Amino acid sequence: MYDSMRFIMRIHRPVTNFSRCRSVLCLVAGSLALIAAQATDQPAASSNAPPYEFRAAHDPDGIGKFYLGREIAQVMGHQGADWLERPEREAEEHTDELLEQLQLKPGDVVADIGAGTGYLSRRLAKKVTPGGKVLAVDIQPEMLSFLTNRMAVLGVTNVVPILGTVSDPHLSARSVDLVIMVDVYHEFEFPYEMISGICRALKPNGRVAFVEFRGEDPQVPIKPLHKMTEAQVRKEMSALPLRWVRTIETLPRQHLILFSVKPQP
Repeated sequence: MYDSMRFIMRIHRPVTNFSRCRSVLCLVAGSLALIAAQATDQPAASSNAPPYEFRAAHDPDGIGKFYLGREIAQVMGHQGADWLERPEREAEEHTDELLEQLQLKPGDVVADIGAGTGYLSRRLAKKVTPGGKVLAVDIQPEMLSFLTNRMAVLGVTNVVPILGTVSDPHLSARSVDLVIMVDVYHEFEFPYEMISGICRALKPNGRVAFVEFRGEDPQVPIKPLHKMTEAQVRKEMSALPLRWVRTIETLPRQHLILFSVKPQP
């Protein structure tokens, strides 16, 4: 919404001929259509949800929307796909160690939220074989296209692409053993609604794993809004039916913060 409005403001300037005017009007109409389409995805307000706050003055890397004191970061677009597949990623993030810490087993159903190019999804797929599958959720069709093509080339058959929205992961109820979000939760435009949907998708013994660059560490070379502290993650999850299990700090730059579903009274 904010990006679309800024776009309209940038193109709203005097024009000198009919052709240019018509072009501008077409761009404005297209932007308004985009805003209308986004509006249909706005979730209904929940009486249990902490309120969102909007500020005109904010970090240029954020969207001007705040949740429990944290500004939500801008989404990395599909144009950044190469960064997700960079050759040095394993050395920087120790993905193999992350997978070991998750303690997956054959037959598990894992939801990879913000799956992007499928870098993690295809590695998870090996861990849950045979019998398991990975639900690769993303809100960008371009990312899912990239992911699907890569899986076909590699012969990976147990990764299922799912097009989610900014407020709904589109996962079936009580269907998932583990939900993992790698460097993506801080970009959720509707964090309360998304995690609520994730909670509904978890099986009774399901788990949620947050992997976020450590906001406490200024030496981690990531923009501040794209990092999170453990305390902030736990604060935001306290508003939801999740129970903190443990935080693993063996990765070079990221927390691995694990939660489970709270027992029902």
